[in-house]
Amino acid sequence: MFIVVNEFCERFSYYGMKAVLTLYFLNYLHWDENLSTTVYHAFSGLCYFTPLIGAPIADAWLGKFNTIFYLSILYVIGHIIKSVGAIPTVGSTEVHVALSVIGLIAIAFGTGGIKPCVAAFGGDQFEEEHAQERSKFFSIFYLSINAGSLISTFVTPVLRGDVQCFGGDCYALAFGVPAALMFVALIVFVAGSGMYKKYPPQGNILASVFGCIGFALKNRWRHRSKQHPKREHWLDWADEKYQKRLITEVKMVTKVLFLYIPLPMFWALFDQQGSRWTLQATRMNSDFGGFVLQPDQIQILNPLLILILIPVFDLGIYPLIRCCKIDFKAIPKMAIGMILAALAFAVATVVEIKINETLPPVSAAKESYLQVLNLARGELIVEIPGLETIRQPSLHDTNPVDPDYIKLDLLNAHNDFNVELTQGTVKSECKLHIEEKSSFSLLVYSEENSLNCSLIEESQTKPANGLAMVRFINMLSDEANVTIGDSTVSARRGDVSNYVTLKRGKITASCLTELNTYELDLGLLNFGATYTVILLMGNDGNIELKKTEDVTANSFHVAWQVPQYVLLSAGEVMFSVTGLEFSYSQAPTSMKSVLQAGWLFTIAIGNVIVLIVAQAGTLEQWAEFILFAALLVAVCIIFSIMGYFYVPANPDDLKDDEELEKKQLPDDNLNAIPMEEKKTKM
Repeated sequence: MFIVVNEFCERFSYYGMKAVLTLYFLNYLHWDENLSTTVYHAFSGLCYFTPLIGAPIADAWLGKFNTIFYLSILYVIGHIIKSVGAIPTVGSTEVHVALSVIGLIAIAFGTGGIKPCVAAFGGDQFEEEHAQERSKFFSIFYLSINAGSLISTFVTPVLRGDVQCFGGDCYALAFGVPAALMFVALIVFVAGSGMYKKYPPQGNILASVFGCIGFALKNRWRHRSKQHPKREHWLDWADEKYQKRLITEVKMVTKVLFLYIPLPMFWALFDQQGSRWTLQATRMNSDFGGFVLQPDQIQILNPLLILILIPVFDLGIYPLIRCCKIDFKAIPKMAIGMILAALAFAVATVVEIKINETLPPVSAAKESYLQVLNLARGELIVEIPGLETIRQPSLHDTNPVDPDYIKLDLLNAHNDFNVELTQGTVKSECKLHIEEKSSFSLLVYSEENSLNCSLIEESQTKPANGLAMVRFINMLSDEANVTIGDSTVSARRGDVSNYVTLKRGKITASCLTELNTYELDLGLLNFGATYTVILLMGNDGNIELKKTEDVTANSFHVAWQVPQYVLLSAGEVMFSVTGLEFSYSQAPTSMKSVLQAGWLFTIAIGNVIVLIVAQAGTLEQWAEFILFAALLVAVCIIFSIMGYFYVPANPDDLKDDEELEKKQLPDDNLNAIPMEEKKTKM
């Protein structure tokens, strides 16, 4: 029970912190999307590389209990450093970055170091005659892993987004709660110390494997001349120093490890749920009828779907396939899992393309976009010499919502125009300087029987992370100071204020002028939209608002991400669960930890692949998704060919080696390394 509770708290700690990590990089440290993705996957890769360090420490030096204890302390320290780095009042941005990196490195060594030890330590508590109880323990143990992941992936985004501290999202709390849970995990683990069976270190099987491989390669190189007879297998060159049984076991392991070579590509796609797919969710509408899902909460679908799909496959799909007398072996299952993951990214590509349709128009070279905001009393005619004649109704008579941009085909990168303005009998000239690759709003208003104009450059990008932005154009007689929450912006008559960035919702503001204070109902400011609110004085003495949506809101709903999560989770069930079972069945008892280490290492390499592609940053996001899908299909074909020629391990080979070694005299192989079966798992 102590170990199960420890694992629940540790997994809550890890997945809870990781769920908000990409948005922390993007919004708090102000890194761009490519750098955020790069560091996210560098951290994930390190978490799956460090088991190669933790397992030898436990097996050859400290033992499992002490390894878990000391690395858990490092784990807690890392969380604390990470949480302190998320407090805005602690130092500068450079200090925040330094604390974040140090904290993440400590967390990576902590979680990765204890990863291969906790499950094995739990298994050590049962004798061989208690196999049924041990099986029940592992079922509860893995249930605690999924429960910790599921709950934390839902809770920590709420702590980040719904709780405000230091004037913004509360990343300090979102990291602090996982830190507290990891501290609880450590206390619970230590509380059961007197009840544990603690076995001393039994030797490092990984070192024996690498030693055997290294000696075989070195010995083969020394005897590379033709006068030395060839041997059946290159590992047979190690038989001068190592026992035949060990060599046979290493042969079995290296054969499976060779089959692992294509596997990192699957993990390169799978681990993008917390990076690229989360960033995709920030550009979508996540309103479910009043309940607003945080963009980093959508990741909850994966552990939830895994809990649903595993029994669906085990109790439904696989038995149905067997009823059809189809021999559905492990390697074809894994290949289909790869195809499902590739299809998930094909769906993500379609979603990304649909999202791009909601983006504001982006002008190319020698192009610009212009909209006219007519605040004169009547229809306005705007003549741009050689380009356009625009007829624009008065905003006093309409209440526009959507932007009304006209594309201008320019002759040069920088263009000066004398624009003619006509409203009824009033005419005026307006000098404009329009640059290529830009968008502008031309504000025109009447003043003392003349027409005044002002050219305002518009944003061509959406607000990040589903936020909304609003600014104000003051057409009142006095200077206006508008307060929304903790933010106040001001504008003189005819001027435009700075933008205020807000969370999506129905917003009210207060407007202070020289003579009065007015309440402003801005209505719904939606996901990813940019608004301009024009302040006019109505006939009743109250402020009249004219709101334009300069950048349209995110209209594509986040529910369209569900199919890609379903496909990827189904792919995980067929690939990951099957791959673990296959690896276990193909490894001799003493080498199961080695193959587990190799399996975890493929996840680390998969994250390295993503950070390399992200750091290159040369592709549009939809094209990057297509690239990953195509690469996985190609790798799947290679893996299928390798699997076709794969010969399953034969347990009789080990029996033959045992019989041979029993017949040998003790002094026949004085340099042989005595072998013991290890129970340690990675």
